[in-house]
Formats: sequence, C-alpha cells, structure tokens
Amino acid sequence: MEDKTVIVTSINQAYAAPGSVLGLFLESFRAGEGTARLLNHLLIVAVDPGAFQTCRSVHRHCYLLRPDHAAADLGAEKFFMTPDYLDMMWARNKFQQTILELGFNFLFTDIDILWFRDPMRHIVITSDIAIASDYFNGFPDSMHNLPNGGFLYVRSKARTVEFYRRWRAARSRFPAGTNEQHILARTQARLSRELGVRMQFLDTANCGGFCQLSGDLRRVSTMHANCCTGLANKVHDLRSVLRDWRNYTAAPMEARRRGDFRWTKPGRCIRERRSSCSDDRVLRL
Repeated sequence: MEDKTVIVTSINQAYAAPGSVLGLFLESFRAGEGTARLLNHLLIVAVDPGAFQTCRSVHRHCYLLRPDHAAADLGAEKFFMTPDYLDMMWARNKFQQTILELGFNFLFTDIDILWFRDPMRHIVITSDIAIASDYFNGFPDSMHNLPNGGFLYVRSKARTVEFYRRWRAARSRFPAGTNEQHILARTQARLSRELGVRMQFLDTANCGGFCQLSGDLRRVSTMHANCCTGLANKVHDLRSVLRDWRNYTAAPMEARRRGDFRWTKPGRCIRERRSSCSDDRVLRL
C-alpha cells in the first residue's frame, strides 16, 4: 500500500485444497464492504509446493516459503500443538521478522479469518503492534489480554524488529513444545516496556472470533475460527458465517440498522471445543 503495508496470510495444501478454507477466505473479501480492493495488497505465503501451485491458480501474489529442513512435509493438515504445527508457527514468526527488516509494515491474517470490512480502521496510528485477543477485557492497552497472533499488525521500526528478535530468543527459556503465542503472552509486558513498543489489543466486537462471538454485524470487520480444532469443523462453521453475512447484506437497510441479525452459533467448533478440553487457552490458534 502507499504506506508500505502488506497483508499476509499463509497456507499449506490442506487449507488450499478445493472446498477448504482458502476459497472461503478469498470469497469473504469479495463479499465484504469495500474489501475486494484489499486483495491487490494480499500476499499468500505457501509452505509447500502444492499450496503454491493452487495459490497461483486463484491469486496474483503468491510466495513459496521453503522449510528450514529439506525433508519437512508441511502440506498435510497439522494438528494443534504437534511438533509440525509448532515448526510452522515459528517459521511464520521468523518470516514476519524478515518482512519488518525489509522495511515493510504487515498485517498478518490467519487463513481461517473472514474479512467483511477493512479492519485497519480500528488500528490507532500510534500503535506499533496491534493484535487480536481471543477474549477482550475491555482495555486495548491492557497486557492482561491474551494475544492471538492469527491477526497481527506490526509497523516496521527498529524497536519492533528488536521486539521480534527478543520474542524469538525467549523460546529457549521455555519448555520444548511451547508455542509462540504463549511466549508472547508471558513476555509482552516486559518487551513493550523495555523497547518502548506500544501494543494495542483489538476489540472482539470489531475483530472477533468463535471464542468471544461478536453479536453485532454492523460493527464486525473480521471473524476468526479460533477456539476450534479440526479443518472440517472450521470449514463447516465458516461457511455458516459467510452465509450469515450474505443474508445480512441482502436485507433491507432498515433491518440492518435495527441490528436484527446475529451470527449462527458455530455448532461444529463449539461441540469440538467442549469435548476436547476445558481450558480455552489450549485451543487458541
């Protein structure tokens, strides 16, 4: 964009396959209010050759991020907190740091986030880092919000590059198998204080998800299939979200102004969430 901001998402073949999440993701931009233009600024990062070929057939801007280990196979579905999943998350983190080092701001979005309005209007100009929360506590500056790195805006500055360096270095101080979000939650207050990095946590009423479902379609910009495991569950419930949005935008303006519309309960994801674990933080994606 004019301010050197690029929108970035990442996929593997499982998420890029026909009928999977990539199609819903791109469709949401086209169905949203003024979001189709943002596709011109979207870079899709593929982590395997199959996903890269699929990307090139549906989108203009694709990049193949080769794994650090030549034998790594990242094309299949990676289950939450498995070693392959953690490798993907830390590779993503390293790539984000590289973008900052090249002088570009980025807005990273997980592929299981649907875009209906431009979310950048909710990012204040003084924020160095703006990040989603699964559960928003009402205070955008509060370090007691649990971050969700699936939706993350970072401005390219020397202090944010150093923030990333220290974030990555902190991995060695935590037990093996700790994901990057947990480490960020434990270190964000100290890093932001030491480096002068201002963090903003985004209100789930605007940038929401299944963990804390936004009740007002008049406000929502993005919807994340968080607090949900299993690709099939995500696809099923995101299709419902997209259907709800189309019903909302097709309704008379008076009905939209009254706020008569609500999201369909994400039934597959909620059932999986209840059966899998009682601690919502374990299910964060």
